[in-house]
Amino acid sequence: MSSRALLMWDDAVTAYDFGPDHPMDPVRLALTMGLVRAYGLDRRVDVVAAKPAGDSTLRLVHREDYVAAVRAASADPRAADQAYGLGTVDDPAFAGMHEVSALIAGQSVGAAEAVWRGEAAHAVNFAGGLHHAMPGAASGFCIYNDASLAIARLLELGAERVAYVDVDVHHGDGVQAAFWEDPRVLTISLHEHPRTLFPQTGWPEETGAQGAGEGGAVNVALPAGTGDAGWLRAFHAVVPELIADFRPQVLVTQHGADTHFEDPLAHLAVSLDAQRAVQEACHDLAHQYADGRWVALGGGGYAVVDVVPRSWTHLVGIAAHAPVEPESVIPVEWKDQVYARTRQLGPGRMTDGRWPVGWRDWSEGYDPADRLDQAVLATRKAAFPLRGLLP
Repeated sequence: MSSRALLMWDDAVTAYDFGPDHPMDPVRLALTMGLVRAYGLDRRVDVVAAKPAGDSTLRLVHREDYVAAVRAASADPRAADQAYGLGTVDDPAFAGMHEVSALIAGQSVGAAEAVWRGEAAHAVNFAGGLHHAMPGAASGFCIYNDASLAIARLLELGAERVAYVDVDVHHGDGVQAAFWEDPRVLTISLHEHPRTLFPQTGWPEETGAQGAGEGGAVNVALPAGTGDAGWLRAFHAVVPELIADFRPQVLVTQHGADTHFEDPLAHLAVSLDAQRAVQEACHDLAHQYADGRWVALGGGGYAVVDVVPRSWTHLVGIAAHAPVEPESVIPVEWKDQVYARTRQLGPGRMTDGRWPVGWRDWSEGYDPADRLDQAVLATRKAAFPLRGLLP
């Protein structure tokens, strides 16, 4: 297997644009790539552009009638069919929507193919991670579910065990739904509790379809307000043990940056430094249990200047085995780009000042009166016995 890392990038992905008043501003993608280049990380990875996902690939996950509806809305946004979740407040139709959505999906599928074939150890598509799209409907700013398509392509190529870990603040509902009955895929999602956040799914009791799929879905529903120590405690109390037991051939991870305390659409209080720590943990798990095969995706994130570019630049650096030091001063050339594009002043360093982040390991015991510990225990009790593990 090659030890190189790929960064999947095509400038055209920035056309994934729901309009000027939509929170998913594509400037977050352009600024991330600008920061990657400012740190020279584009010279530490192979920057490649894959082809858009074709219809046969899209149909690995999505219904034919849904793909046709996206095409129709893409050609004439006024004709968008809301029965498919298109032309809504969350997912407004726009010209070229099918083409750019298929392009983003193609980058994740291409990343999965390269990693499976041994052409690269790690591959990053930070434009991807659009985890809410369902087989027959758009949802939550997501048109095509590139994460599910990447996993489905791995299965098509012969993978027998793929683990998906989603640390976006929102539940990875579309990926869970796609593989609800498939024992070859283990989906793990850490997210804000469904009582307080879209899509109101991801309860601990959601553990996969009865029969072969049972135990294939794991959900950690975190209390609103959870900060660094609790977030990392929950991650390490659940994810490593499951990955060690499942021993995936490929690890696919989704790194939505909307867990951050500055994010305007959610209610967790996680820092950039804790996000970086989880990225490192996922990288380590890939090397420990998946022969290094790691596909890392972006996701949500709506603090488009202060948070998203820094978080995903850390992700690229970790995948490139050239991590950016948290205390690093951000290059002036990138801050000039930020001001020119947004008239905002960019952040000064690659840290929120919390590095290294401390947390207490689950093995040290738990507090039954603590809301975070209650959430972790609910997950362990619901899911772990189904996999033959002690809660």
